[in-house]
Order: sequence, then structure tokens, then C-alpha cells
Amino acid sequence: MEFELNEEAKAVQSVAREFAEKEVLQRAAEIDRKGKFPLDIAKRMAELKLFGLSGPEKYGGSNATLLSYVVMVEELSRASASIGCLSAVGLISIFPILYAGSEEQKEKYLRPLCEGSRLGAFALTEPTAGSDPLSIETTAVRDGNEYVLNGRKAYITNTAVADIYVVFAYTDKSKKREGITAFIVEKGTKGFSFANIEDLLGMRGCIVGDLKFEDCRVPEESLLGSEGDGLKIALTTLDRDRIAMGGIGIGIAQACLDASKKYAQEREQFAQPIANFQAVQFMLADMAMEIEAARLLTYKAAYRADKGERFTKEASMAKLYASEVAQRAATNAVQIHGGYGCTKKCPAERYFRDAKMLSIVVGTSEIQRMIIAREELR
Repeated sequence: MEFELNEEAKAVQSVAREFAEKEVLQRAAEIDRKGKFPLDIAKRMAELKLFGLSGPEKYGGSNATLLSYVVMVEELSRASASIGCLSAVGLISIFPILYAGSEEQKEKYLRPLCEGSRLGAFALTEPTAGSDPLSIETTAVRDGNEYVLNGRKAYITNTAVADIYVVFAYTDKSKKREGITAFIVEKGTKGFSFANIEDLLGMRGCIVGDLKFEDCRVPEESLLGSEGDGLKIALTTLDRDRIAMGGIGIGIAQACLDASKKYAQEREQFAQPIANFQAVQFMLADMAMEIEAARLLTYKAAYRADKGERFTKEASMAKLYASEVAQRAATNAVQIHGGYGCTKKCPAERYFRDAKMLSIVVGTSEIQRMIIAREELR
């Protein structure tokens, strides 16, 4: 068992860390405050080939492992969880096409997604279907050599920002799990529009909103995989995304520890730095211990995925534990910073909100526990 990153992952870590520290960190508070998409940073990520990190070289990617991708997400999230989330969305827009797309679809869509010249989005969630994907109401009815989509998606990251959307709809509701189908829908398609951009609690640089499909016609070439493959595509993608979410949680928690150590050594009370007090030291110790545990759990999940082993349980463990570690670390960071920690000037306040968001997205903590229990009881 290896506990050291390989050379590829170390190289990715170095590039991502330098970019995060020199170009993202100084913008993090502004991105959070404005709640607008950081287009300039997205362009720099494309120049650095960060979007296509795990994509095949054949289509403009770097053919890196999922572990390397997670390392990148961790480093970006340490500076800004919004930017870490943006990189994770790159993964879940690329993977479905890589996994189920035809050669023509890969050439047409994977290349610009890997190059970052076009952005993607993953559209499963609906106003009445979050934790239960089988309750989606969006439909796709075949009409000759086209499909007609009708329905609404909610809480979709990169709404209106993305150019390419992987959309899930029922082609036959009577088949339930086998009746959901995936489609690739391009921005600008007639009958496809956007609505209700959300004002988020955390990760505010992510643009999240609704997609509307009103008699939206897409050619049969937009079908991803075969009819009925949609749920399998969605769940396989979400397993990988949960590992990426683990990377975001580690990044947030590490930022909390970094900020807390610095502040505790500078802030004095009772004629000494508060880092001298055991109560503060215990909070720092808990952060350090739990971050290391979350990191190892997340890296293990990525390692299993890269080896082609089953990793559904490990992915949910990574997402659940890292998000809870991030919340505890953020709570302690605010506590250590005291009154200052409750102000918008203090980064710990942002970490606190970002960490809470993480416990909801890509499957709530409760859903992760259900998945883990189900896998244990197999």
C-alpha cells in the first residue's frame, strides 16, 4: 500500500497549488461577495489544461488519473471552494460522454470540454427530484428522428454558463430505472432556456439555476448511450463526483487549519498568544487529525476507481466524511477567530458557509449514509 503521491499527482499538485496561491486566493473573497461566474479564472484553468485533466489525450485531455484530479480539486478548494467546484463540474460533464458517448459525440463534445473552450453541465436534479432520481418528471418523446423534451431541472451548476448539457429524462416511465435516458443538449437549442439563478449560501462563484425544456427538439444523435441507460450513466458519474467533493472538503478543512494556526499564533489574550491555550490546541489537533483521515479516505476511493475496482461505498464515505470534517473544521476556525470570525472580513466565515453547502450537494449526508449501509448489507 502506497502512502505517497506518484510523480504525476505531485506534478499536478504543484501546478494547481501555484495557480491557486498566485491567482485564485487573492480573488476568493471577491468571487464569494459578488456571486458571479469568474470567467477570467475559467479561461486560465483552460490554459493550464485543468478542465481536461482526466480526459483522453486523443480528445485534448491529459489522461491523468482520478487521484490526480482529486489532488487538483483539493488545491483549488484550499484557495476557493467555488473554483474547486468549478473544476469538479468539468469532471461530471466530461465523464458521461467519455463513458457512454459515440465516437462522433466524443470528437464533437469531449475535445472542447477537455480544452476548456466550452463548458459543460450535468442536469439530473429537478424541483421534485433531488435525492430520488426516479421521481424526475422531465420526458423525452421520440418523434421520427428527433426527441421532444419537456420538463424542468433545478439547482444545476453552470446554468446559462455552460455550452453543453448532459440531461436526463424519461423515455418510458413505466420501466422506472430502465426508462431514464441521457441526452446531450447544446445551449441555444430552440425550446431550451434558463431561469431562477440562485443566490447561494456558499460556493457563490458557482452559477446554479433552473433549465426549462418546452417542446425542445433534439436530434437522435443527441442520445447518449441507448434508451434506458440514463440512470446507470448518472450513478456512475455521481460516484466519481463524490470523490471530487471529498477533495473540496479536504481543501476547505485545510484552509481552516492554515488560517487558524496563523491567527492563533498572532492573536494575544492574557499576555500570550491564544495558541498557548490548551482549548485552542485541542481544536487544532482535531482539525489536523481529521483532515489527514479524510484525505486518506478520499485518496483510497480515487485509487480504487483508477484500478477499475468497485468504489461506490468508498466514494460515499469520502464525500460524507470530508464534508463533515470541513464543517467541524470551519466551526472551530470561526471559534478560534472569535468575534472577527463572525465578520465578512474573516475567511473563516466563508469557509463555514462553503462547508455547509458541501453537506448538501451531490447527495446529502443522509443519502451517503444510506448508500454506505446498503453496500455493507449486500
